[in-house]
Amino acid sequence: MANRQELSDFLESAERRAFRQAMFAVRDENTALDLVQDAMLRLVEKYGDRPPAELPLLFQRILQNAVTDHFRRQKVRNLWTTLLSSLSADGDEDDERDILESLEADPTTSLGRSGAVQVERDQILAIIDEEIRKLPTRQREAFLLRYWEDMDVAETAAIMGCSEGSVKTHCSRANHALATALKSRGITP
Repeated sequence: MANRQELSDFLESAERRAFRQAMFAVRDENTALDLVQDAMLRLVEKYGDRPPAELPLLFQRILQNAVTDHFRRQKVRNLWTTLLSSLSADGDEDDERDILESLEADPTTSLGRSGAVQVERDQILAIIDEEIRKLPTRQREAFLLRYWEDMDVAETAAIMGCSEGSVKTHCSRANHALATALKSRGITP
């Protein structure tokens, strides 16, 4: 059974990777933060008494379920929003909003790098992020769990609720699709 310190240490070690994974899925920082926080709370409330070795798999399953639930709720919400907005008499948009006001500076930039190197690095990372987002859901999930979360095939299969062969297939297809997409954009290893 995990004690309080082991549970805290696990959550601290998993939070950044979980946030990144949620960001790829939902593409919204605030929503991703909420999903990770909710997943952490569910883990502590429902499974805090489990052995420490079981925590990573349980947490990944909880996080994946939270993402799936988010998209289900969003689908229903979008349906009602669309229906209600069609009843609105005035199609007046907020034209006074300046898009530049919503942009924020990136606090993670490194001042030690030259401007050209930093710009090139940021552009490559943005392209990789974009291409990962384009992957089908199951391929993206398998890819992130295997290569970013550094989980083995069995753990990934348990989290995804599929066979190990399916995980290998999803990862292979994701790797091939990413390699092809990045090569077509001029990015080579």
